[in-house]
Amino acid sequence: MNYTFQFGVALDGLPQLLQGALLTFELGVITFWGGALIGLFFAALKTFGSRPVRWLAQAYVVFFTNTPALIQIYFLYFGLPEFGIRWSNITCVLIGLTLNAGAYLTEIMRAGFLSVRATELEAAETLGFSLPQQIRYVIVPHIAKTIYPAIANFFIVILVMGTSIGAVVGVNELTGEAINLSTENYRWLEMFIVAACIYVVLTLIASISLALIGRWAFRVKAKIF
Repeated sequence: MNYTFQFGVALDGLPQLLQGALLTFELGVITFWGGALIGLFFAALKTFGSRPVRWLAQAYVVFFTNTPALIQIYFLYFGLPEFGIRWSNITCVLIGLTLNAGAYLTEIMRAGFLSVRATELEAAETLGFSLPQQIRYVIVPHIAKTIYPAIANFFIVILVMGTSIGAVVGVNELTGEAINLSTENYRWLEMFIVAACIYVVLTLIASISLALIGRWAFRVKAKIF
């Protein structure tokens, strides 16, 4: 093997990679919270809705959990223009990943809904709480503590693997920046080793932060890294 590593060339592009890492983090946060709101909404429909509403919610979950996120983004970016709808690449990535995350978080949050004890809901009904009030004041605080570790781990999955899909439609997040720089300096191996190290740092920071938040806010022990 005569390959000579030249990490100096790769490190010259570190400012661009860090800028891409910042965009990666922003995409991950927006996607996660958007997906969490969608997941909470559809989990409530699947738990308390009528049969047609539950079928509709289940159809959403089945579709988005059984088709690749890349196909969903491709449809938004390349398919919708055929109908006269044109969105930017970042918008397509955000919408595609958010809808995809929402489907998975629906199932995670529904498990939290089902874990709420019937006596707690009966007590809320006795106090005159409406269903939205039960969800806000009884169910959400309970499931936040119950499923926080699973949700925290899912955020890491979105941050590392989900956002990198954006590179295929020209979004200059961390992977996209690494590809762009590699086409200029032809140091593909070094660039992606550096990018991988940045991903590890990002996930470590996010994992520690989520674990600390979980212990402080919900008194749960989330797995670190």
